[in-house]
Amino acid sequence: MDYLTKFEIYLLTEKRAARNTYTAYITDIKKFLNFLKSQNIDLLNAQAQELKKYLLILKKEENLSPRSLARNVSSLKVFYGFLHKNHNITNISTNLVFPKIEKRLPNYLSEEEVEKLLEFSKQDLTDIGIRNKIMVYILYVTGIRITELVNLRVSNIQFDTGFLLVNGKGGKDRLVPLPKEVSEELQGYLNTTHSKLIGREKYHSTDYLFPTLYGKVIKPLSRQSFWLFLKNLAKQSGIEKNISPHKLRHSLATHLLKKGANLRSLQMLLGHESLSTVQIYTHVETEFLRKVYDKFHPRSS
Repeated sequence: MDYLTKFEIYLLTEKRAARNTYTAYITDIKKFLNFLKSQNIDLLNAQAQELKKYLLILKKEENLSPRSLARNVSSLKVFYGFLHKNHNITNISTNLVFPKIEKRLPNYLSEEEVEKLLEFSKQDLTDIGIRNKIMVYILYVTGIRITELVNLRVSNIQFDTGFLLVNGKGGKDRLVPLPKEVSEELQGYLNTTHSKLIGREKYHSTDYLFPTLYGKVIKPLSRQSFWLFLKNLAKQSGIEKNISPHKLRHSLATHLLKKGANLRSLQMLLGHESLSTVQIYTHVETEFLRKVYDKFHPRSS
């Protein structure tokens, strides 16, 4: 039986895994199955000791980082959980332990750097430049993921309520507030620029919010294309930090916490399933509190 193919179907249908998660799981499990093959071990005969041996090889011989190793552990647990649930195969991964990962505060841009980035995004007045400017604004003010951004549709915008309907990980929708200024910019973009991006006189209209033409096919702008634009924009802005779409997400989270947002609100905004995922930002709160205390408290000196 081709368990790998069945696992792929499970990830795409029942689990509804995000594209990156799906790719990571399949890559990891293919590698694990190749290991079993090299050891002349059938998948159905594999024991827990084989899993530990495999992970030890990844750690010592391939020198995987604790974070990458943890991802492999997660992949094995999901795979064997699937085998047990759907094919009554013993789950030999239950005792696998995740390596300890040092939690460190994600790098982020200062509010001044973000402001500089937004200002420079206004300089390109071409249709593509206007589209990219809107994308940068939305990415920062909403804190959505890059995959969520490029897949936005015109029908996701609720101008009457001032919210954006975002399709997140695992197909879970959430509403994210849009600042009035950005909402007005977005309305202007739709009225004047959106149709020009696809040449509406030649092609049918599209519901993609940020469309582009690949050949004669209308598709959403790719994650890679926007990432490249963002890196070039940062360079033009004089920002020396290594920038990424995800870094803007971290930046918003940090700035909101400094302005008094709580972790629960942050969890809902960013679309995290667990509150523990945003616990790392508590470092921002304590570090900021320390600076405020040292600067303003009359007995701090």
